[in-house]
Amino acid sequence: MKSSDLLDALTVLEKEKGISKDIIVEAIEAALISAYKRNFHQAQNVRVDFNQDTGSIRVFARKDVVEEVEDVRLEISLDDAKDIDPQYELEDIVEIEVTPRNFGRIAAQTAKQVVTQRVREAERGIIFSEFIDREDDIMTGIVQRQDHRFIYVDLGRIEALLPAGEQMPNETYHSHDRIKVYVTKVEKTTKGPQVMVSRTHPGLLKRLFELEVPEIFDGTVEVKSISREAGDRSKIAVHAEDPEVDPVGSCVGQRGQRVQAIVNELKGEKIDIVSWSEDIVEYVANALSPSKVLKVNVDEENKMTQVIVPDYQLSLAIGKRGQNARLAAKLTGWKIDIKSQSEAEEQGIYSPDEAPLFEENESEDSELD
Repeated sequence: MKSSDLLDALTVLEKEKGISKDIIVEAIEAALISAYKRNFHQAQNVRVDFNQDTGSIRVFARKDVVEEVEDVRLEISLDDAKDIDPQYELEDIVEIEVTPRNFGRIAAQTAKQVVTQRVREAERGIIFSEFIDREDDIMTGIVQRQDHRFIYVDLGRIEALLPAGEQMPNETYHSHDRIKVYVTKVEKTTKGPQVMVSRTHPGLLKRLFELEVPEIFDGTVEVKSISREAGDRSKIAVHAEDPEVDPVGSCVGQRGQRVQAIVNELKGEKIDIVSWSEDIVEYVANALSPSKVLKVNVDEENKMTQVIVPDYQLSLAIGKRGQNARLAAKLTGWKIDIKSQSEAEEQGIYSPDEAPLFEENESEDSELD
């Protein structure tokens, strides 16, 4: 690298990468000191001067002015110092140029290495800054390859890692597949920024609804809670402050188009969209959709609910392997104990004369099979 090329490179770096020229020059000078001592087997104190106007590089040995010299590499006598400049006094530092004849080649190589390293560090810094802002966000990537631990997803400026535990069990990934992923973590490593992504995180479902439902994106409809068993079934509770807005209908879309787009992206994962309520009785009843609920008894102290459903709805309320009840409990944050109507009547905790709740939640719950 010629001196003029180096100066041009420093100017470009400052303009395009935002790296201060002075910082790079300091790094080059420090690297050149090490290179000088390594290549010329010198143990003396030296200073390297990089002239930013001409690009010239000079090496100076720094010696302390003393009365009696004990180490010629580090010290110079007062008499010898005054021969250089009569103004020198004891404890001053004398700088003597010791630039080797063939130091230019070593200097150029060292400077090139420093510049390359700083460019790499700057680019890593830019990529990290860009992706740290995308943490907890959704991105579209292209599957590149996979091994037993990760699927590697190209996000444009970086290859993200999709761990095996964050992959949906109902999906098979192939090279060049375009997939949407949720950015869970962005961190700095010795090899540069590392981006971890997920296909199973509940945040992916929320971001997909934001993309598909304008009312959620603009805040008219709020996502209150999500419970998800990725690849199989999810529940999402939504609410609108404006009584004129139907939050569930907004998410479902005309003829189910909005939610269907999300189901397609998640490869057939079933989604229950329910209406959130600050009334825990109503909220739990809604959360157990598609099951109909007759009564909800609430134990505030233990944050538990006892839910009574018609006999023919018991298996639906509990769900396959307890999934519906489990998702509803996770959605509401309350424990849910489900009993059939006949069992509740036997235990005296429900009377058939009581008005059932299911008329209230029948039209507000939406499930897409």
